Amino acid sequence: MTASTPEDRRYLASHEWHKPEGGYVLIGISQHAVEELTDITYVDVSLTVGSLVSSGDSFGEIESVKATSELYCGIDGRIAEINQAVLDNPSLINEDCYGKGWILKLEPSDIKQLEFMLSAVDYEAAAGG
Repeated sequence: MTASTPEDRRYLASHEWHKPEGGYVLIGISQHAVEELTDITYVDVSLTVGSLVSSGDSFGEIESVKATSELYCGIDGRIAEINQAVLDNPSLINEDCYGKGWILKLEPSDIKQLEFMLSAVDYEAAAGG
């Protein structure tokens, strides 16, 4: 286990993390994804606050100098907040992907869905970390 993969959240194989926090779930991308993408230049969230999202749905895109990748949600819920600071300054993800660089705040329909996602240890194994 490296310090780069916090154990207080669950992960998708597509590199999004989901962290329970005060009745909500914050969603962002992992350090592994940041390292693969390198300099993040653009983040687009295709949904709006109040939109319903289902596990497996894409909620936007993230672009870097190297690639464009879809962003996926791992649980069902309603979008409570979109991190405007990240939309305005995508490099926040490069600087602090597990803190200020979160992308979505979700009001989960069923928080237990997190149990079906990857733990930090399993994510690192899947990501080659």
